[in-house]
Amino acid sequence: MQANVDGVLEEDGNALEEALEEAFTSETSEQYRKRMQRRKQVQEQRLAKACKEKGLIIVHTGNGKGKTTAALGMVLRCLGHGYRVAIVQFIKGAWEPGEKMAFSRWGDQIEFHALGEGFTWETQDRQRDTEKARQAWQMGLAFIRNPDYKLVVLDEINVALKLGYLQVEEVLAGLEQKPMDSHVILTGRGAPPQLIERADLVTEMTLIKHPFREQGVKAQAGIEY
Repeated sequence: MQANVDGVLEEDGNALEEALEEAFTSETSEQYRKRMQRRKQVQEQRLAKACKEKGLIIVHTGNGKGKTTAALGMVLRCLGHGYRVAIVQFIKGAWEPGEKMAFSRWGDQIEFHALGEGFTWETQDRQRDTEKARQAWQMGLAFIRNPDYKLVVLDEINVALKLGYLQVEEVLAGLEQKPMDSHVILTGRGAPPQLIERADLVTEMTLIKHPFREQGVKAQAGIEY
């Protein structure tokens, strides 16, 4: 059993937690202590090697809920550290989201711009949608280039890319213009492969269940917006 445990530790236990649950619960206290000691050594070695900082390109994609929500969590952290943040929303805009109202209390530490006009099936005007996406991109690019902003969130830009409102080559070129220590988060389903390849951190939200689809529950304040 111990050899199997060691193998799992090397892989961080990401995929086999359920399979090992029974084995772990049958451990003696001494076996558990030794396993945690080995894990502590591995983690300390990894932390010792991770000694540099860099500005990250971060992608949140996938069909599950939480892409914007996760980005907003990073926004809150940056604000808490006193950094300036900019959020540019590409598709959303018809609603008055709770985050916009909350962030208004932070004054000029944060810029929040919703330049979309709602879902594409509502607008039904490809030319106007393209124009609004390009307007949002130009504003986002200005924030990306500005060293005063530690974090820039391009919310739903992946959708604009997927629909052809923007060209991925142009966005990739723009990302290369960011200062070395600033971060950019790009959210939305359907992130193009070229963007995923370029990014430093990519998370795919997987849809397991959703109350709208299974129960007909509408979008609710504080949860969806």
